[in-house]
Amino acid sequence: MVFYFTSTVVDPPAYIYVGKDKFENEELIKHGWDEDVWFHVDKLSSAHIYLRLREGGTWDNIPEDLLTDLGQLTKANSIEGNKKDNITIIYTPWSNLKKDGSMAVGQVSFKDNKKVKRLLIAQRENPIVNRLNKTKVEKHPDLHQEKEDRLKELRKKDLAAVQARKKEEARIAKERQEKKWQKDHAYDDVFTEENMAGTSNQDRDETWEDDFM
Repeated sequence: MVFYFTSTVVDPPAYIYVGKDKFENEELIKHGWDEDVWFHVDKLSSAHIYLRLREGGTWDNIPEDLLTDLGQLTKANSIEGNKKDNITIIYTPWSNLKKDGSMAVGQVSFKDNKKVKRLLIAQRENPIVNRLNKTKVEKHPDLHQEKEDRLKELRKKDLAAVQARKKEEARIAKERQEKKWQKDHAYDDVFTEENMAGTSNQDRDETWEDDFM
């Protein structure tokens, strides 16, 4: 089971989700998207909270109000962390999560510690937690199929982008070819037989010089 939340402090609203338990977290780790940002209470047990970035968003430029929502939700979903003040929330891109066979269920580390940011949450803010909990929806998604569908969609977009680029390159090449042809043949009409005859003295009558007298 996965719990879904919506944060309305940004427009369009942000999409947040969390696994019910450590076994569900394991599935989320496995089937995350490149657009996902992972949140967890530092050095304490907590749920794995994920933010799914909107197109164009970056993990290191999340709006402050949205970060506060995520920090509060992460704190609220930690048995120990929820009771403490001044706790630290860590977050990183899903792609930076590292998992190997030696780790316990739901446990992760990081590929690059430099890509881990920290957020201080001084205390629980009930208005924020209550607002987010009102948007809570429980679902039983097929995470594997969702990931496959997403990858298929990305491949389709990539193919469309490649085709569009090739079409534009062909258009530019044709345009350059046409300009080159026009340049190479710019004086073709000047040297036609008719124009050459008009500028020649050979066919003029005997009185043509009188025009200059």
